[in-house]
Amino acid sequence: MNKKTIRDVDLKGKKVLVRCDFNVPLDENGKITDNTRITAALPTIQYLREQGAKVILCSHLGRPKGQVNEKYSLQPVADELKDLLDTDVKFASDVTGSSAKSTTEALRDGEVALLENVRFDPREEQNDDTLAMELASLSDGIYVNDAFGAAHRAHSSTEGVTHHVDESVAGLLMEKEIEFLGGVLESPEEPFVAILGGAKVSDKIGVIENLIDKVDEILIGGGMAFTFLKAKGYDIGDSICEEDKVEEAKRILKKAEDEGVKIRLPKDVHVTKEFSNDTPDKMVDVDKIPEGYQGLDIGPKTVMEFEKELQGAKTVLWNGPLGVCEFSKFTIGTERIAEAIANTDAVSVVGGGDSVAAIKKLGLADQFTHISTGGGASLELLEGKTLPGLAALTDKEMEKEERQETKSDITKNTRENPIR
Repeated sequence: MNKKTIRDVDLKGKKVLVRCDFNVPLDENGKITDNTRITAALPTIQYLREQGAKVILCSHLGRPKGQVNEKYSLQPVADELKDLLDTDVKFASDVTGSSAKSTTEALRDGEVALLENVRFDPREEQNDDTLAMELASLSDGIYVNDAFGAAHRAHSSTEGVTHHVDESVAGLLMEKEIEFLGGVLESPEEPFVAILGGAKVSDKIGVIENLIDKVDEILIGGGMAFTFLKAKGYDIGDSICEEDKVEEAKRILKKAEDEGVKIRLPKDVHVTKEFSNDTPDKMVDVDKIPEGYQGLDIGPKTVMEFEKELQGAKTVLWNGPLGVCEFSKFTIGTERIAEAIANTDAVSVVGGGDSVAAIKKLGLADQFTHISTGGGASLELLEGKTLPGLAALTDKEMEKEERQETKSDITKNTRENPIR
């Protein structure tokens, strides 16, 4: 990665604004049910503290639509950080108002503050320049983006703020995400096998297009497999299918064939009469899906074939579940493939909430090389798109004048073609 990181700047005694991704799930009582994104930010926070920085954290949580909504308050995150860091975390009750100013001005070296949800301010998602300036003014001219999960958003706290500080650098999590996700695309050890799942082909078309000339094989499961099966002439019963993407699927299959890349589709599927965990179900070959049935998981023959293809892989990229993970009966394919990847010696990189959840459920997280914290951002990076929050950071070899010109180009591009 050619962007400056927190290791490239003098932090001692400086107020440093850090954009994190604390968009964590909460239960009905406002309790955090998965703190992965918080723990992922700890190395950056601890490094800043050790260097004597005054740490100002900011993040979004949920979609409060530009209004103050206590349901989406970051107070539970502040409480969790106190426990994890074993230190006081001061909480500002607003984003850039009087509480934010007084809280951040009172910080001492090594202390930590967290601002309230940046999306409580309607200007955030508009990439409003005034809000960007207000955020920047809380710091001493140093901004750290460690929110890979929000790096595909051109918002005030991810892109706009970089125009009003002296240094815009990557945090350790951002650096790690780019190193692994970018690495598998730029210089993978072969054989390189990609596994793609999830419901929609439309979500993965760009990824497949970008991967075809980089991988040796693509294994496809999940709901998106049925659009490809239909493109190959199979009767898929009542299985999910994006009818308007069938021709696109045919084109991709032909392109892969021309490039010598094998796309493997399910040989058999676990079908049921209704989208439910409790209706009659059975395993059938893909050419024998009964009328009125729908496929909700890959079958045992497919699992065995996918396991075989993974055995010799040196690089594995996995994005998206291979079945309907909200129903326990249809998680078997996803779980078996998670175990198969964990048992390889391959560099294994995973992105996508449901596949990550399966890995954690099985206690296999430590057996994967990298588990991404950013669903949408990882998809866009895998598609070969530019992430505004990353592109706006300072290049290591760039002089200030060049950086400002580049930022102007980025701003013009993202405002003419906003990524939402």
